[in-house]
Amino acid sequence: MDENKPMVKPCPLTISLEPENQETPIHFVEDWVTPEEFFYKRNHFRYPSASEAPTTLQIDGIVQRPLVFDLEQLCKLPSKTLAVPLECAGNKRTMYHPRVYGVQWQKGAISQGIWKGVPLHVLLERAGIQSGAKEIVFTGADRGNHTAYQRSLPVDKAMHPDTIVAYELNGASIPLKHGFPFRLIVPGWYAMASVKWLCRISVIDQSFEGPFQTTDYMYYPHPDSDDGKSPVTTMKVNSIIRQPQDYDILARGTNLIKGIAWTGEGRISEVEVSTDNGVSWEPATLLGDSRHPYAWVFWSYEWEAKQKGEYVILARARDSAGRVQPMQPEWNRKGYGYNGVSRIRVKVD
Repeated sequence: MDENKPMVKPCPLTISLEPENQETPIHFVEDWVTPEEFFYKRNHFRYPSASEAPTTLQIDGIVQRPLVFDLEQLCKLPSKTLAVPLECAGNKRTMYHPRVYGVQWQKGAISQGIWKGVPLHVLLERAGIQSGAKEIVFTGADRGNHTAYQRSLPVDKAMHPDTIVAYELNGASIPLKHGFPFRLIVPGWYAMASVKWLCRISVIDQSFEGPFQTTDYMYYPHPDSDDGKSPVTTMKVNSIIRQPQDYDILARGTNLIKGIAWTGEGRISEVEVSTDNGVSWEPATLLGDSRHPYAWVFWSYEWEAKQKGEYVILARARDSAGRVQPMQPEWNRKGYGYNGVSRIRVKVD
């Protein structure tokens, strides 16, 4: 190694500036926990300023005891620490055919963090949910065009022991750009559910009809009709080939193919790799951590490339719920939930 040669560091890929949307340089960041500077950013509006960030968290609606917590009070309550990957529902949107409108995410709208916070059920039980409660609505401090970012969860998902109100990311306070001081974390669901800059939790006795609940973040299977629409919720089983990259030129001999895989149900149980465009498949080696049930897994496969030529390499993941990546994903006009098999083309020279 040339000690005088400057180190080249990856940098986030900016997709838009106003609002700021950035991808993780997923092909080059090999950390199991994504460092803050590379953590992807998804915004619908401008960032709240430091003075606009919430200082308290209010719980109201059909509860016996409306409550207000500040950060110090929240930190004194029972806590839980979880490794959770957050994936934008629009991740890989550019890969849909025909193409669709929306933020043109490639493969890096996903990052993994260590989140610490209070289980949401602890807060809701202290407030006392009244009978007839149907959904819990979460309001963030980010807003635009007189609209705040709001999402809801059904009561059973809100009461799940691993749904938390987080106040730490990777061992430090959540950065302002990632939701300081309070962020909802909903393991297993696409990240639109993990509301940033959380300022209010409201218990309601009906279905929430906000625009980010019933217009956006819905699967629309038809290009010109709303027939058959359904809500975006649980992450689909998915994977990425991190190295090599599309159209790389490789040498003959042993080449390491590696990537990550994740799912919203159960755990990743298998990743298979094909080096002949799906004619045959071989199992990859998985490297996971059983202590972290929601975390992504690294996978690798050693390919002995014996002949020159052009090759299509595929990777597909399977989870313990029996779901497997399809050859072709389910197209929808907003471009959510892309999970077709990972595919790259390489040349052996």
